Amino acid sequence: MATARMSDRPAPGGRRSSPPVGADPPLRARELLLHSWPGRLFLISAALKLALAPARLLDTIPVIVQLLGAVATLGLAMALGYFAWVLFILVKRRLLWRVRRKLILSYIFIGVVPSLLIVVFFLLGVVLIFMNVSAYLFKDGYDATVGVVQLATESAALEMARTPAAAEQSLGRIHQNVARRYPVFSMTYLPRPDGDGRAGLPDAPLILGRWDHVRPPAAVPAWLARRPFPGGSVLIPSPDEPGRVELVIRSAVPVLVDGVAAGVLIADLPIGVDMVQRLEDATRVRAGAVSPIVTTGSSQGVRLGGGNGDADAGLTTLFGRSLMFLDYQDWDSGAPGRVSVSLSYRPAQLYRELSDAQQIVFRGRSLGEWAVVILLLIAVLFLTIEFVALGMGLALARSITSSIHELFTGTERVRHGDLSHRIDVASDDQLGELAGSFNEMTGSIEGLLQTAAEKKRLEEELRIARVIQMSLLPRGALDVPGLAITALCVPAREVGGDYYDFFHLDGDRLGVLIADVSGKGTSAALYMAELKGLVLALSHRHDSPRDLLVEVNRIISDHLDSRSFITMTYAIIDMGRGVMTFCRAGHTPLIYLPGPSLLPAAAQVLIPDGMVVGLRIDGAAEKFDALLEEHAIDLSAGDVIVLYTDGISEAMNTASDLFGDQRLSRLVEEHGHLESGELRERILREIEAFVGSADQHDDMTMILLKVNRTFASAGRVAV
Repeated sequence: MATARMSDRPAPGGRRSSPPVGADPPLRARELLLHSWPGRLFLISAALKLALAPARLLDTIPVIVQLLGAVATLGLAMALGYFAWVLFILVKRRLLWRVRRKLILSYIFIGVVPSLLIVVFFLLGVVLIFMNVSAYLFKDGYDATVGVVQLATESAALEMARTPAAAEQSLGRIHQNVARRYPVFSMTYLPRPDGDGRAGLPDAPLILGRWDHVRPPAAVPAWLARRPFPGGSVLIPSPDEPGRVELVIRSAVPVLVDGVAAGVLIADLPIGVDMVQRLEDATRVRAGAVSPIVTTGSSQGVRLGGGNGDADAGLTTLFGRSLMFLDYQDWDSGAPGRVSVSLSYRPAQLYRELSDAQQIVFRGRSLGEWAVVILLLIAVLFLTIEFVALGMGLALARSITSSIHELFTGTERVRHGDLSHRIDVASDDQLGELAGSFNEMTGSIEGLLQTAAEKKRLEEELRIARVIQMSLLPRGALDVPGLAITALCVPAREVGGDYYDFFHLDGDRLGVLIADVSGKGTSAALYMAELKGLVLALSHRHDSPRDLLVEVNRIISDHLDSRSFITMTYAIIDMGRGVMTFCRAGHTPLIYLPGPSLLPAAAQVLIPDGMVVGLRIDGAAEKFDALLEEHAIDLSAGDVIVLYTDGISEAMNTASDLFGDQRLSRLVEEHGHLESGELRERILREIEAFVGSADQHDDMTMILLKVNRTFASAGRVAV
């Protein structure tokens, strides 16, 4: 039993289309909750939370309940984080789907946001400058006041030491001079406890001033004997409110007589409401609340002497607040510390205070005031330019997006089949050109659709032609006792020009034909069909392959196109005698592998002389008759005969290397012991591996004959 079939295998190196990439993850709530792991995690965690809720009402919550609750909380957090991300993606898609929104947002990010950042940077810079300037001015005014107290104390101490007899009058005079400027200024003289009116100085304390803020010091603290204290801020316990202290400007200077301290002169200037107001008048900065940073003892409240440090508490604007730090010493212990003082100011007054230092005045305004005016004009100009640019940007975005919207509407109309729609874009720019191109495109779409319909019709006709062509090839089982036959035909296109056939002849003979019409496609298929009919008619009239090919050449050369020809090999196998006679008319070689009974069993590539069939040139018929040779092969059991077209031997890989007759004969030699069907599959696999990803460029046809019968004659090749 022998079989002959047509193969529908894909071409060597062919590629199947990959499956489509999955769509975006679902965004609907039901799908998120039921068909995604974050949704299931959310449902499980929420259910676990509800189940554990009653257990949390107990006085003592079990450890396992706490652990499960923590796990459920973590699961809810992860699920909600995923939901938030999905919501962000959805909102971003909906928000940025329109090109107009994208352009507006891009303009905002490119133009508006940098401008706002520059403005914010400028404002922060101004705030920082005003804060530092206000702190500097207040500190400078405060230090000047400390200097006045220190100078008054040192002057009084020198006067007392110079004229001890008039010490009280000198002290009173200096106090009176300072009190004219600072009414709350107070002074006291403390003689040495062991003094006896040394050099005429008073031996009892002298007190001058109101001393409303604290009680006059009754003794000199011990730390003052170890180091001098010419003047500065001190903390003194408040006489009215236990636990609170007063911040006071104080100076303590020893009165030296003959190089020996006869006593200590102490001057106080409380920082009360009047003092705060005087500092504000001098510096345009008002002191507010005071907070200790380093204090002595336990927690102590600090206030400015006189108390009204929060007079401007309602002024909370960014440009009206600042902060500075004052060093102080605790009067009782001498321990150093630091307090923070909140400052309030008005930027306009502060700037006026600074600009008044310039003596240049033009038209009633100082140079600093004119600078502010110019700066405001520039700011107005910049704002005007920014708003104009914003308006122009929005207008340009609208003009662009309107054209794009028209294009989108047009494409939607065309997508729904309205080929008569035209886009009306009057702008003389690239979008206008695009609209014109779109209108031209829609005008030609109908022709393209007709072309596509015609192409589809031709493809259907080619499909029918392929079916018809395949029906011309042998189908079903071919019963030739003692001979196993396997055939293969793979067209490079829908239809091809390769052809093979088998003819049952009288006298237990079988005709085997394989042919290749030059070219591919429909014309080659038509010539192949004509060749089939011609050979079928002549095979029963000619017992010699040579005579048949000569007659075929004579008849078909009058019908072939001048640019076409046919290569073919025709063989007659006489199963009674065990002989195969064949002729080759310009076709590919024939591979013959003797059976195992003959050693060595080496594959032979047989190339008898012969010219192609159907050439329409002068003298071609005579030349064809002269060159055509007829050979004969004695067959024996196990012989393998392979007939093929050039699509097999000339199969090319991506490097344009040919598979070749020698590689094919080596395959037959190595695997000739296999059954004919297995040998065919082996050859095809080798060709596919060799070709790789390269496309099939020619039809591939092959016939495998394997002798399963023993004859009297030995297997040999004879001419």
